[in-house]
Amino acid sequence: MSNTRNRFDHINHRIEQAFNNSGRSLTDPVTLLAVSKHHSLDKIQALYDLGQRDFGESYLQEAMEKISQSPYSDIIWHFIGPIQSNKTKDIAQHFQWVHSVDRIKIARRLSSQNSGTSPLNICLQINISQEPQKSGFSHNEIFAVMEEIIKLPNLAIRGLMTIPAPSNDFTRQKVAFCQLRELMQQLNQQFELNMDTLSMGMSNDLEAAITEGATIVRIGTALFGPRED
Repeated sequence: MSNTRNRFDHINHRIEQAFNNSGRSLTDPVTLLAVSKHHSLDKIQALYDLGQRDFGESYLQEAMEKISQSPYSDIIWHFIGPIQSNKTKDIAQHFQWVHSVDRIKIARRLSSQNSGTSPLNICLQINISQEPQKSGFSHNEIFAVMEEIIKLPNLAIRGLMTIPAPSNDFTRQKVAFCQLRELMQQLNQQFELNMDTLSMGMSNDLEAAITEGATIVRIGTALFGPRED
């Protein structure tokens, strides 16, 4: 437990320090999303006992086992991995958030298959660095499909997500995150939306992401320790 607490405290200290250095308003908090893929339910429980409530999974079968076995009804489960069309029903019915909506087809299926009483919170994945090997909407694509997406029932379009090209340079990191923030502002203005979520930043670039307005940072190994796969 001591190692888990130390990692948890260290990440939260980094988030707090980056937030304070950014000069952002206290009404604009940052949520720590613990990326629990390939980590056991025992490790999730250890973080839960420290107050963590948001957990992110990338592999549906693994996630479904954890969700069904978890005794905690107040965990907020986020799906953050690639989405296959045949997996959308289970995702829509067992997760509260989906960060990786990268195609209009996926948005349509999540909309039609969400049978819950609440809209499904989604983030639209943007390929901000325009890397051919990565999924996500391009800048032009998102403007072309946004009008249809916002009309889909049973979805709450909360914001944007990105995984930019890796860089160890703080200035270059900021550029990609700034582009995502500006894109959300443009979409909000053009389509009269109130998107409020920027899911961006991981362990190596969370300071740059928070500086540019991240509201959710996704942290895995730095919280849980080495993976068990």
